Parts: sequence; structure tokens; C-alpha cells
Amino acid sequence: MPAEFVSERVYKHKPKNTAFTQQRLAAWRPTFSVQSVMPVFVIVSLAFIPLGVILLITSRSAVEYSYDYTDCDSTEMPSIKCSSIRLDTTKMFEKCTCRIDVDLDVRMEGDVYMYYGLEEFYQNHRRYVKSRDDEQLIGKHVAPSTVSSSCAPYDVLRTNESSRVFAPCGAIANSMFNDTFVMHDGATAVPFTRTGIAWESDHSAKFINPSPTNNLALAFSTYAKPLFWRTPVQYLDNTTDDNNGYKNEAFIVWMRAAAFPRFRKVYGKLNRTNLTYRNGLPRGSYFVDVSYNYPVTAFGGRKRLILATVTWFGGKNDFLGIAYIACGGFSLFMSGVLVLLHYIAGKANSVQTSHQTEAEVNDK
Repeated sequence: MPAEFVSERVYKHKPKNTAFTQQRLAAWRPTFSVQSVMPVFVIVSLAFIPLGVILLITSRSAVEYSYDYTDCDSTEMPSIKCSSIRLDTTKMFEKCTCRIDVDLDVRMEGDVYMYYGLEEFYQNHRRYVKSRDDEQLIGKHVAPSTVSSSCAPYDVLRTNESSRVFAPCGAIANSMFNDTFVMHDGATAVPFTRTGIAWESDHSAKFINPSPTNNLALAFSTYAKPLFWRTPVQYLDNTTDDNNGYKNEAFIVWMRAAAFPRFRKVYGKLNRTNLTYRNGLPRGSYFVDVSYNYPVTAFGGRKRLILATVTWFGGKNDFLGIAYIACGGFSLFMSGVLVLLHYIAGKANSVQTSHQTEAEVNDK
């Protein structure tokens, strides 16, 4: 092969001889020293430790009581646990009520929230999270042929006579938590409201009832209730008319999937318009009657009832405050290590310099 063709093959893709293409651009590379790095560690520690202390104190100021009622005994049949009744498929819809004794040794000031907590419940599973029809949830009527395929197998109820879409469809809605709690102060029921507990953005924009919105019985007449629900979606709240259908706030709270298998969700909020509870929940002895409907023992789960107050930072959670304190403490420790290493290195250099000076004098 001629030499000129070889030369052309070798050099025809060669980049231009510029500073950019030949990577000769001027660059700046910082040189880290003790004098430059140590102040950073000191500043981080001075910022993080006080902030962590503030967050920890704030978290500790919130009051919280938690009660695991997974294995509570039935009040109808004291020798039988409600969890065992729910494991029996022939008794799935039998009534089972249990009682939780609540002793408040301190007053719960301000807003008091009631939560339910679940463990070993994986709402973060990909197929579970996708199992919903957002078009349906914003009020659009869907037919069996147009319902989202992601809702399957909880999309359409098929019988010999007809096929009806579940309202709402999907696995998230079908598995909605349905235990109910009624708290008592002696013979008086403590007023907890189930409105004002959902995110405003969800309630106003993401969940809209289908038309006619002034007649939900008619709006949902062509739909079927989810398989595991006891009440159709249009009758979820029999005390507040505006809290039914897809606008039901307990339903909206459940539909926001949790990120971890151990989570809590808001059940209700103390109604402080009552004079007795204007400043919160007084200390004393209470009891909560639980309508035990939701089965969890089949998959090794647990259920909890939680009463808690909140602060400007949120609920009781020590993790962030401890994390800030730990990070600030580590930075302070590292700054001390750098000072020590700098001192040792400086002392070694001074000794080496003095030896060199003595050697030079001796040579002379």
C-alpha cells in the first residue's frame, strides 16, 4: 500500500491543534492544607451542633403515646383474639371490637393527632404504587374498556349479567385501612374529626368526584365497590356530606403511598371547638374502642394506635437532631485531629531543621 494512504488513514481523525482539543487549557487545582481545611471543619461543627441540639429539644417537646393492639382480645368474646377471627375466612365480616386503655400522665397541649401505624406493609412495591387510575380519581367516568390496565386485577367486577368498574380501582384503594377508633373519657366520647387531615394540594386538585357532584349516589351508581370494602365510596363518612367519594380525606391519606414498610398515617385530629378540649387533651385515663377489621397477622404485620402532638418542626422524631449533632461532633473531632497532626509535623520539621543546622556547623 502506498505510504501516502497510510499517512492519511493515521492522521485524518486527528483533533485540531488547539488548547481545547489538545487539553492544554489552563487549570486551577486547589492545594489543601491544615490552615485551609481546619476552619471548614470548625465552621461545620459550630453550625451543626447547636442546630442539632435545637432540633432534638424541639422533638423531645412533642408528646407521643403508642399502643400495639395487633393481638387485642375481643370484647364480644373475651377469650378470643380479634386477629384470629380475621384469619378465619368464614368470619371475615363478623364484628370484632377490642379496647385499648390509654393513660396520659402529661397534658397533650395544642393540636392532638390520632394515627394508625402499620409494620411490614410494603406500600412501596412498584406494582402496588402503580395500581391506580388517576383519570378516574380526578372525576372522569371510565368504562370497563377504558379503565387503566394498571388497576388489574382490581379493575372490573365481571358477572354473568354485567361488567362494572371498581370505584376506586386498583390495589392501593382495595387495601385501604378500615379499622375505626372511638376514644372515650369515661362515658363521654372525645371528639376527633376526620377532616383537615389530607394535603390541601391532594384534596383540591388530585381527587375530584365525578358528576353529578351534588348526587354521589347517582354518580357512582354504575360502579362497584372494591372487593375488600364494606362500604361504597360514596358513603365512607356518614357524618360529613362533603367528605365522601374520592374527596374523602381518610381515603386521600391512604392513597399517598408510604416509602417504608413501617409507617404511620393520620386517622383524625382533636376537635378543639369543644370547651373541654380547647387547650388540648387533659391528662387522665381514657379508653379507645377499636372496630378491628384490618387483617395484618397473615403477613406478619403489626398495628398501632398513636396519639401525638406536633411542633413547628413536625412530629416526634429524634433522628435529624441526632444526625446533626453526630455530624457536627465528627467535624469537631476531625479539626482536633488536624491540629494535632499539624503540631506533630511542625515539631518533627523543627527537630529535623535543628539537626541539619548542627550538621552544617560541624562540617564547617
